[in-house]
Amino acid sequence: MNSRRNFLQKLAASVIAFPLLSPEAISSMEYADTKTDDGPPLRVAIMGLGSYGTRVAEAMKDCKRARLTGVVSGTPAKITNWQTKYNIPEKNCYSYETFDTIKDNPEIDVVYVTTPNGLHHDNVIRAAKAGKHVICEKPMALNAKEGQEMVDACKKANVKLLVGYRMHFEPKTLEIIRMRKDGELGKILFFQGLSGFTIGDPTQWRLNKALSGGGSMMDIGIYSINGARYMIGEEPIWVTAEETKTNPQKFKPGVDETIQFQLGFPSGAVASCLSTYNMNNLDRFFLNAEKGFAELQPATGYGPIKGRTNKGELTQPHITHQTVQMDEMAGIILDGKQPVVPVDGEEGVRDLKKIDAIYKSVSTGKRVELR
Repeated sequence: MNSRRNFLQKLAASVIAFPLLSPEAISSMEYADTKTDDGPPLRVAIMGLGSYGTRVAEAMKDCKRARLTGVVSGTPAKITNWQTKYNIPEKNCYSYETFDTIKDNPEIDVVYVTTPNGLHHDNVIRAAKAGKHVICEKPMALNAKEGQEMVDACKKANVKLLVGYRMHFEPKTLEIIRMRKDGELGKILFFQGLSGFTIGDPTQWRLNKALSGGGSMMDIGIYSINGARYMIGEEPIWVTAEETKTNPQKFKPGVDETIQFQLGFPSGAVASCLSTYNMNNLDRFFLNAEKGFAELQPATGYGPIKGRTNKGELTQPHITHQTVQMDEMAGIILDGKQPVVPVDGEEGVRDLKKIDAIYKSVSTGKRVELR
């Protein structure tokens, strides 16, 4: 914030010195390639100005390394509102028809895709072809095949692809991972992941298979899949799953209401998880090991996260997840920083492979081996 305050003071002085300076020129100066205290900023355009895109934009107000400099939307009124609210220049605003011209804009480094799941594949590939790095909200795609195509497109374009795994930067989560890595918990035996809430409006895109790719598993169940992997520290080798559907009117074919699934790991550890759109009060991770345990509840909500281990309560401070995420991703993209838990496109594909296997197990009633 000090760098921004200093900038505004200099800007005010320049307005006094040059009273004929236009508002457009002032706006352009504010979005110039000024450095922050920690280095050059990551200049971000958000694609999809819905509720989550708004959450990211609000969180970025407190970022040290990331700055909102552009928007992409199919709704002109939203673009106008965001221009005013976040002081975004007209030249950094795009519709889906004009989006490809973003390749000529040096004031945007990365496009953050927060559109519905079914649009991620094409949105990411378009951004990559425009030469922009990409952050894609989870799940990265509708299936592993699509996800791999996105990874390949970004590699071909020589741009980075990251996935919005905000929990990979959350302090209490990282402390449990540290304890596991340092051997403080001993051999990991069991993980439980409960992810769910009661979904509302039956007409929303999350209950539209074409846009969501499924139901609760694609939206909330992925947290338990991802959590099992980073809490246990291994890749599962098999999965079993069963679906329960009590409201077929609301949850149409291909849109899952509740799925119970189990994962088996090479060490012999097992995970038992539940993903649902029909139960509240389900946001809990529990890790059991030979020397102790770790629990997070809530485990993946917007915060604050609460947790404890056999050593006592976890007391790491809460900072808005998306603020931390965007600053850390700036370090990854601009400085080549390596996160404790990966957030790259390959990590997104790993989760999608597990989701594919879970749906296959549901449909066949059989255990599915993972490679």
